[in-house]
Amino acid sequence: MFGSRSKNEKTPAAQAPVDSQTPRDPQAPKGRPTPKRSVAQSQRRSVANTPMTRKEAAKRTRDARRADMAKQREALASGDERYLPARDKGPVRKFARDFVDSRFCIAEYFLPLAVIILVLSMLRNPQLQNIALLLWLGVIILIVIDSIGIGIRLKKQLRERFPDEPKRGAVAYALMRTLQMRRLRLPKPQVKRGERP
Repeated sequence: MFGSRSKNEKTPAAQAPVDSQTPRDPQAPKGRPTPKRSVAQSQRRSVANTPMTRKEAAKRTRDARRADMAKQREALASGDERYLPARDKGPVRKFARDFVDSRFCIAEYFLPLAVIILVLSMLRNPQLQNIALLLWLGVIILIVIDSIGIGIRLKKQLRERFPDEPKRGAVAYALMRTLQMRRLRLPKPQVKRGERP
């Protein structure tokens, strides 16, 4: 039972022609001697360390990095989860993006308003400079109030929808997204305004 096979049992399997199509019986002899450890290690090293100059290695890593970046750019444009950067991956981050993209946010108009206010403050008219100062205060207060409201609602939705998922940084991620104009957001918005995620 536990002894080795007799010679007459070994010979038919060893003499049988090897067919690459049919799977080999696990107890049949493999038809070649096991290589010594030193030989096997040298073969592995020769495959892993193919002769390559420093320039070739740098070119290969550059090409691989370019291919990865191209995949990431396509994923950012299409919303493909497989190739997104780590900060954008996962169902929690996707929901946070959709939550922000489905709403009108005052913060997304901060840059155009800042340019208008800056132009008004550069004019030499004291009344226009006072108006620009009041506009600055008004815009900042509105953005803070809007951001607090979005943060509270988003936290509540995340607790309900993803009770077991890690949610760390999702609210800050969503609030940073509100500061970008909708057309310039990456990954591109996947929901329309007013459409709930």
